[in-house]
Amino acid sequence: MLTKTKTRLFLGILIFLLAQFSFSQVRTVKDLDTNWKFQKINQEKAFEVNFDDSKWETVTVPHDWAIYGPFDKEIDKQEVAIVQNGERIPSEKTGRTGSLPHIGTAWYRKKFNITSEEKEKKVLLLFEGAMSEPEVFLNGEKVGEWAYGYSYFYFDVTAFITEGENTLAVKLSNKEFASRWYPGAGLYRKVRVIVKNKESIDQWGTFITTPFISTKEAQINIKTKITGENLTLVTTVFDTDGNQVSSNKTTTIFGEEFEQNLKVNNPKLWSPETPYLYTATTQLFFENQLKDEVSTRFGIRDINYDAQTGFSLNGEVRKFKGVCLHHDLGPLGTAVNKSALRRQLTILKDMGCNAIRSSHNMPSIEQLELCDEMGFMFLAESFDEWAIPKVANGYNRFFEDYAEKDIVNLVHATRNHPSIVMWSSGNEVPDQWGAEGVKRAKWLQELFHREDSTRPVTVGMDQVQATMESGFGALLDVPGLNYRLHLYEEAYEKFPQGFILGSETASTVSSRGIYKFPVEKASMKQYDDFQSSSYDLEYCSWSNVPDDDFVLQDDKPWVIGEFVWTGFDYLGEPTPYDEMWPSRSSYFGINDLAGLPKDRFYLYRSRWNTNDETLHILPHWNWKGREGEITPIFVYTSYDSAELFVNGKSMGVQTKNNETPQNRYRLMWMDVKYEPGTIKVVAFDKQGNKAAEKEIHTAGKPYEIVLNPDRKILKADGKDLSYVEVSVVDKNGISCPTSTNQLKFKVTGAGIYRAACNGDATSLEQFHLPTMKLFSGKLVVLVQATTKTGTIELDVTGEGLKGTSVKIQAKK
Repeated sequence: MLTKTKTRLFLGILIFLLAQFSFSQVRTVKDLDTNWKFQKINQEKAFEVNFDDSKWETVTVPHDWAIYGPFDKEIDKQEVAIVQNGERIPSEKTGRTGSLPHIGTAWYRKKFNITSEEKEKKVLLLFEGAMSEPEVFLNGEKVGEWAYGYSYFYFDVTAFITEGENTLAVKLSNKEFASRWYPGAGLYRKVRVIVKNKESIDQWGTFITTPFISTKEAQINIKTKITGENLTLVTTVFDTDGNQVSSNKTTTIFGEEFEQNLKVNNPKLWSPETPYLYTATTQLFFENQLKDEVSTRFGIRDINYDAQTGFSLNGEVRKFKGVCLHHDLGPLGTAVNKSALRRQLTILKDMGCNAIRSSHNMPSIEQLELCDEMGFMFLAESFDEWAIPKVANGYNRFFEDYAEKDIVNLVHATRNHPSIVMWSSGNEVPDQWGAEGVKRAKWLQELFHREDSTRPVTVGMDQVQATMESGFGALLDVPGLNYRLHLYEEAYEKFPQGFILGSETASTVSSRGIYKFPVEKASMKQYDDFQSSSYDLEYCSWSNVPDDDFVLQDDKPWVIGEFVWTGFDYLGEPTPYDEMWPSRSSYFGINDLAGLPKDRFYLYRSRWNTNDETLHILPHWNWKGREGEITPIFVYTSYDSAELFVNGKSMGVQTKNNETPQNRYRLMWMDVKYEPGTIKVVAFDKQGNKAAEKEIHTAGKPYEIVLNPDRKILKADGKDLSYVEVSVVDKNGISCPTSTNQLKFKVTGAGIYRAACNGDATSLEQFHLPTMKLFSGKLVVLVQATTKTGTIELDVTGEGLKGTSVKIQAKK
């Protein structure tokens, strides 16, 4: 029982703590994520405060309204010639934008509260992406609009805010023929309200650079834009453990900007291998009263591009082992989810990938945060179009009015991410032809330089011959070549930079677990089942197989790396089947739409991952009806040689050699005849000693379902995901690689069923329904945590199969 004295003491401490808490709340950031009202309609009065939205769907933002389908051929059927693919005669294209119902107008409405104290402050409304052409209304008044669906933007809504309840309404319009891939639809990235004092640090107003680095010390330069007069700025730098390593106080302001220089002793440098992050906490004072506070994570690192060494990071010459990524997350659509992004990057990290190109648009903030943390260099791209269109309703409509604003917002919002080592102002823009295009390229590059002088600028060029003649390629900081391997040597000779970047490479096509015979290199090969062979020898009319790029990367020191098209399959662009139905997603991915590795993953891993061994055999060994027929066996391995055995009989030793690009990077036994049983590969080290071995077996009939979650503990935040790989084995536990069983899913407890995906580009099954067929023996189920703690249980059943379940824990 508390005495009066203890009670007074307790109340005194409580009042003190509350005062301190109140004092520290100089800036409030509110995520507007739950309890949005949504409806896909064209309703003129949906912005009004008293508009009746009670019958609208309740959704959580980030949200993609189109991903729930259904898939429909008529949605994006186009009669078009894709010029950048070398087409001249128009033909009917289907599935080009994913065949999902993303076209149309929709409204989002959200109520949020503002206190009387907050009403007297400055209020910003921040959008990190809204697809597309958003018009924003607050309390019945239009506060602004934007054009580009990928851009970050904000409005000062102080004049529109009322004390108490406020009504936010957002109108989004997606036009047909506005994209070359699935763009998504809706408020697919975060929406935030920021409340701060009128004397404050501007939005994205902090710019941190590291102009001098040595092993003993690093100089940290911090420029901070502010609003207000007679202010003092204090910046403190902390290491990753929260220890203070430097501090600076200044009252000197130039224009509307403070500039500080701090020293960090014995700095730990950021790199893909050691992604060390510091935090700069910046505090703004007026007469010793704290007015604003912002914390910014950053890395200490040095980048350099020159003709002598190519690209170097922290003084170490290295090459980009990168992939291009579209912004959709497969069965989740474009709605940003950090655990989904983390899974992607974890898979790529295991492959040995060290760089990401955001194709062909601004990346999400979450993706950049993870690249900072996990160690990926980043090529941040801006546009797929400039003034000349690729599609009728593309960005060309907005270029003149918005390009500068979009670049400024891109740079200001993301420039403190150490992962970003290069900007891209465009991809395969038709403006590569002619003098006007050269002027636009120069203007855009100068915009980037004006806003950030520390990073170079590139463009993904596919019209390389034209850019060599016009001067377009010569003016770029980094000449980026999309494919066109036959022009690398000539471009190197003609461009003055002294190096070439493979800004987009390969475009090899394959379907996970699908193999075609005879095995041969082929361009734009098509089959009756609308699949591509996973022998990884099929490619597009403008592109090539991976090995051709490997030769240039390994033999030409002036080639500074590559960004492979693509790290994961994505919705839309189903080349080489964009004239066939059903086919609604890409075949380019190293991993399929479900995030399951294709064989090609191991080809890249065998070359890129220098820390772990790779030994991978293809194809599978279930070929009933092909007994006695030629069935070549490939091995992707980090070892130089290996011996193959079929049912104990040696097929000989193969050693990598320079006879062809394929022989240089793959071990291939081209004359093996199929007989059921066991394939065994024994790999040898450079001394000829046995170093590793692997077996695959012919499976019997499907018998039992097997579940393998990538994570068994989730955060109970209503967002976290576990990706559960589902496969089928026979009675002996051998995986059944050709199974296509229809499965059903049920989630109970502290989680929900979120989606499923099997990686089949021709599947029209809807991701959010709790049933799906296996494709090549596998699929993935996404289980999402709720805000409750406890056990989540996933049960998977299939007719004629032994069902199973897995338990996952949700914790705070």
